[in-house]
Amino acid sequence: MFDAVVPRHDPPRLMVVVAHPDDETFGCGSLLLAAAAAGWRTTVVCATRGEAGEATADTDLSEATLGDVREAELRRAAEAMGVAEVVLLGFGDSGMEGDPPAGSLVAADEQAVVEAVARAVDTEEPDVIVTLDGSDGHRDHVRVRDAAVHVATTHQVPGYLHGIPRSLMSRWVEHMVSLRPDMAHLRLADLGTPDDDIDLVVDTSSHLAARERAMAEHRSQTSPFEGLPEDLRRAFLTREHLQVATLS
Repeated sequence: MFDAVVPRHDPPRLMVVVAHPDDETFGCGSLLLAAAAAGWRTTVVCATRGEAGEATADTDLSEATLGDVREAELRRAAEAMGVAEVVLLGFGDSGMEGDPPAGSLVAADEQAVVEAVARAVDTEEPDVIVTLDGSDGHRDHVRVRDAAVHVATTHQVPGYLHGIPRSLMSRWVEHMVSLRPDMAHLRLADLGTPDDDIDLVVDTSSHLAARERAMAEHRSQTSPFEGLPEDLRRAFLTREHLQVATLS
């Protein structure tokens, strides 16, 4: 999978570091499935419980908070993807806009976030660290990306940014404008990773059905792939695009 990496462990270990429940599946699900199928031990580190997100209308919150619901969805999806360990860092969800709540990821001291990720890395000792590239503009994604890249660099662990080529995101925006023009993401410019910055493409087409099952576990969330024509949906879900992570 990572041809340029010489793992230190047998089996090799992959750690995916994300901000919210569903980022691991909607973002890196096929990569996690491919790694598990190739014999890697996989870990998902999630900074928050996603309690500031918007739940679908049929989400039952009569006996549980949204954070409870989303954590349970994360754990079920992780199990479906063969993830060996789920680690929650305990920060609050910052939301996309406005003043971040006390205790939230963005309100926290940057060093505190770095140290939380570092503790997980020290415990799991991954051979590769992957995080979302933050090109969607969500402030929690950016905070987690920066912390994960810092830790990967200082721990001398190969790190990759998981992204979506800008050319593919442009196709998505064109389609979604007609379906959901109120989506906050559509107001952000330059979505996606510049195509020339992609260093590694992993063919994960054989894991599409399993990815679909894992995504279905996140019932409280609206899939970003919902309503896409089949060719565009497959373009998103059968290729993983990675960029070597470096400190800026």
